[in-house]
Amino acid sequence: MAMAACVKVILGSVAFAIFWILAVFPAVPCLPIGRTAGSLLGATLMVIFQVLTVDQAYESIDLPILVLLFGTMVVSGYLERADAFKYLSKLLTWKSKGAKDLILRICLVSAVSSALFTNDTSCMVLTEFVLKIARQNNLPPEPFLLALASSANIGSTATPIGNPQNLVIATQSGVPFGEFVTGILPATILGVFLNALLLIFMYGDLLSVKKDQEDSAAGFVNGECVGGSSAHHETLRHRANSEPENHWFLNGAYWDYRNQPCPPRWKRQLWKSCVYLVVIGMLISLLMGLNMSGTAITAALALMILDFKDAVPCLEKVSYSLLLFFCGMFVTVQGFNRTGIPSALWELMEPYAKIDEISGLAVLALVILILSNLVSNVPTVLLLGARMAASAALISPAFEKKAWLILAWVSTVAGNLSLLGSAANLIVCEQACRVPNLGYTLTFWNHLKFGVPSTLLVTAIGLTLLKS
Repeated sequence: MAMAACVKVILGSVAFAIFWILAVFPAVPCLPIGRTAGSLLGATLMVIFQVLTVDQAYESIDLPILVLLFGTMVVSGYLERADAFKYLSKLLTWKSKGAKDLILRICLVSAVSSALFTNDTSCMVLTEFVLKIARQNNLPPEPFLLALASSANIGSTATPIGNPQNLVIATQSGVPFGEFVTGILPATILGVFLNALLLIFMYGDLLSVKKDQEDSAAGFVNGECVGGSSAHHETLRHRANSEPENHWFLNGAYWDYRNQPCPPRWKRQLWKSCVYLVVIGMLISLLMGLNMSGTAITAALALMILDFKDAVPCLEKVSYSLLLFFCGMFVTVQGFNRTGIPSALWELMEPYAKIDEISGLAVLALVILILSNLVSNVPTVLLLGARMAASAALISPAFEKKAWLILAWVSTVAGNLSLLGSAANLIVCEQACRVPNLGYTLTFWNHLKFGVPSTLLVTAIGLTLLKS
């Protein structure tokens, strides 16, 4: 793509810079409007500055991704009501040997689920669950949220259905599903393992905090943030401990059987079974390669119908601000692409980015890392895919497939570099700060201090294991 007119390049860059600053610093003193409003502001400026027309702005919004996110949010709500996360919590903590062991288990669950059902879906479903696990065990949430997001990104590299950019690569390259998996799986396995070890190394002191000390310092009772006197804490602790044995859980509500008749147990179990069957059907459909957004929204509607009551309470749990953030981000990124700056960067570096040389491979990886964090990974894949494959084929036909795998690997792992590097990171961040009574804000800088070393280490080691 040729560079746009000078005025559009400048104005488009200004709009993108405003979006980026407000996404990184949602409470910046001069304009404390938050990420969602900042995203919409960047999108609006792209239209006002005439970098994009109104029609082009609407066309740049990726509706299938928004529908996928909406559907998985609804499904996640019903899974929570059906006690799925309680059972998963018991499974994860079963014979656990402490916080470090728990980190490893979360990394594994996140990576496997992302490879099978996309990283965005896994983060949408698991964020609140992981936060509650940390709070209930009186552990700091930060390393657990980082484990979820980073492992989801790395794990999603393993299959063509693991993330949107892999789907694009699989479609454009024609690499068969089996060859894609065998070519990249060794790098994925080692990458997840190294990422987990780095988490334990960097957060070892935090994870070694004694449970009683953490409980006293944070004031949490069974994951609930509390204040007030010690007597009040004891009251809440007694209530939390007694609630499971005094209440039945049915359709998202606790029924106190001491004050009213208990509903039949078979109805409760039947409803839970129906929820699990619908979710299993959704996962099988995703594995079969059916349309992801259509599958997610169908599962969500099926659960609403099976619930057989007003769905408004469940729909209220959907993070509409997150959906609006993505709308603004799509428009802003598309506007920045139309300035021609990303294309110019690739054209400048392409002569030095040869995959048959170590130095060239390093330059190529660096370009992909930078572009993936500037304009996101899917636009980067669309921009570089055909060009990289053609350049590699000129060196040797055997390098063409490897070029596609390199693009899939680096563009996805690049998402771990910064909070804005992937949709999965943003989902974890936004979902975590909205959990009632347990909310936690994962800041840009806290993510960056782990993301940079993790991304560089995992990317470099993985490149040596990719099979052509």
